[in-house]
Amino acid sequence: MAVEKISIETIVKAPLAVVWQAWNNPDDIIQWNAASDDWHTPRASVDLRVGGSFTSRMEARDGSMGFDFSGTYLQVVEHALIEFAMEDGRQVRIEFSETPDGTRVTESFDAEGTHTLEQQRDGWQAILNRFARHVESK
Repeated sequence: MAVEKISIETIVKAPLAVVWQAWNNPDDIIQWNAASDDWHTPRASVDLRVGGSFTSRMEARDGSMGFDFSGTYLQVVEHALIEFAMEDGRQVRIEFSETPDGTRVTESFDAEGTHTLEQQRDGWQAILNRFARHVESK
């Protein structure tokens, strides 16, 4: 059975190097990595290299639940591409490209079977939108 792919994107009004740094710096990640204000990321780690891993601890601010979002990097092309596999085997591809309006960030990821495609798209897009706001406010 083929895995459904979901794609989202945004334009960040900032130079590519600034966007890349904010995407991969744990100090930045803890500031933008949440789908809504009632969630946060208290800690993150990044070993950005093929075979390296990352982890972001995502928690509800009220302490009611939390989980580790983690995976292993499969491909890293500085300022252009990151591919990784999540712990459950699903894959994610993030492309970065310069445009006249800033930096385009496009994410494509394998859908999971628990939430609807719309819920997954909306949640990942909300995080990507927070990322853009974070970078643009720097």
